[in-house]
Amino acid sequence: MSANKNLVNRLFNNAMNERKFELLNELVHSEYVNHSVPGDVRGPEGLKNILGMFVTAFPDMKITVEEVIEEGNKLATYGYWQGTHKGDFQGISGTGKNVKVSYIDVWKVKDGKLHENWVQMDIPGLMQQLGTIKN
Repeated sequence: MSANKNLVNRLFNNAMNERKFELLNELVHSEYVNHSVPGDVRGPEGLKNILGMFVTAFPDMKITVEEVIEEGNKLATYGYWQGTHKGDFQGISGTGKNVKVSYIDVWKVKDGKLHENWVQMDIPGLMQQLGTIKN
């Protein structure tokens, strides 16, 4: 496995799924930016804040990476996450519903760390599963 693929593998499997958020300081560049989230989401702390929002709403959230594609210093992953909606998410109180949400993202590596990120997540599908919009 390449060093870059190892970075995203450790991010998803260890930092995110095992809730070892302290690893983000090791894996994520100090200048990290997420281009898909409104507001100023920078550095390992910014990513911790995003993950914290999801884990608060879906405490049993587990991400399954189906594939990682690497080209130079960029990686693309796709897969899905599953969890139970138990806490507030974007103003929606916990519903107790189980959800499965697909995603695709792109990561750019700089200085051996994850530096930039673009994410596309099936938010309309999530909202349908939570019952806030109709099919």
